[in-house]
Amino acid sequence: MENIQLDGVWKEKLLSRFITYIKIFSTSDAESETTPSTERQWDIANYLHKELQELGLEDVSIDEKGYVFGFIPSNIEETVPQVGFIAHYDSSPDFNGENVNPQIWENYDGEDLLLNKETGFTLSSTKFEALKKYIGQTIITTDGTTLLSADDKAGVAEIVTAAEFLLANPQIKHGRISIGFNPDEEIGRGAHHFDVEKFGAEWAYTMDGGEIGELEYENFNAAGAVIKIHGLSVHPGYSFGKMLNAGLVASEFINSLPENETPATTKGFEGFFHLTDFEGDVSEAKLQYIIRDHDDQKFEDRKKLIAEKVEAINQKYGENTAEIEIKPQYLNMKKQFEGKMHIVDIAEQAMKNAGIAPKIKAIRGGTDGAQLSYMGLPCPNIFAGGHNFHGPYEFVPLESMIAAVSVIVHISQLVK
Repeated sequence: MENIQLDGVWKEKLLSRFITYIKIFSTSDAESETTPSTERQWDIANYLHKELQELGLEDVSIDEKGYVFGFIPSNIEETVPQVGFIAHYDSSPDFNGENVNPQIWENYDGEDLLLNKETGFTLSSTKFEALKKYIGQTIITTDGTTLLSADDKAGVAEIVTAAEFLLANPQIKHGRISIGFNPDEEIGRGAHHFDVEKFGAEWAYTMDGGEIGELEYENFNAAGAVIKIHGLSVHPGYSFGKMLNAGLVASEFINSLPENETPATTKGFEGFFHLTDFEGDVSEAKLQYIIRDHDDQKFEDRKKLIAEKVEAINQKYGENTAEIEIKPQYLNMKKQFEGKMHIVDIAEQAMKNAGIAPKIKAIRGGTDGAQLSYMGLPCPNIFAGGHNFHGPYEFVPLESMIAAVSVIVHISQLVK
């Protein structure tokens, strides 16, 4: 196999591409029923469509739902499995994604990074100890007012740069390679309209993981729950025995769930209930939860428990005081790799060939790959390099991103 050398020119290409992408506002919206969920996502979708055409990929397309596909042609005569690489271009609605103003810290010294002089907002190397792993490297951060959108524009930039590199280096032999970019992953709908047949790959990899070395083929089972509480508003001076304060009932419901089963109190394979939104007044209250567990039975038990807590509210305060709707989101993809572990093995070997120590672990979250694996496209998840996603403390080392490009190229060779 060819030795992969990604010099400073390619590092600059990658950095420039990433900065361009993150400055394009593309936050998704869970309340929207369209695909993409926000009109602004078309800006980056159309940009990527044009860029893939200009780079010389084959059969570049963009469909009515914003899915962008392109193909790197095979440069060998023999028939080998067609592999794919996938990333999402939407940003999380958990924090402001507009007017991203990235900062580049070269030769990072291991100390705190003052992201915003006006507000004093600081990325602490004590609170976020992972920073110290990257002393001497180039760190890309926010300015403390937005997220960075490395989730997953780092993955998008890595895939496009790898495609450009492969096209520029025909001595690296590979089969046909599929590339796909999609909207709305951050709201759990990234794979809903993904055309697996058109994509044409036998298997693929989502470049949507965290720190360098991550390789994941199992994830949470996931569901979303919406609980509505109906109160009774009466003038507070005359409400004795009559008022039912929906906000207080909602608080009672929150406290009825296990207090040690939240994201902040669990790790590893432990599941949780996560309150993501709470709004209400005396008359009405609305709670939104996400429910997560790696274990199938424990996942079912969690859904049963939260429904039982709603029923307990109705028994205490009267029928129809509370209602719940639970919607499935995705399942643990581990089962889809039974008899197909060569897909993971190839990625692991590619990392070793690139000089990277693989960190095979379960995702404490989800990925488009989970849904795609159940749609017939097995899809492990590979690191994109970022840390502290979905908030102002987000950062990504440039060296981790260039390592991800190298892994993509090595996988392309190994499949042959």
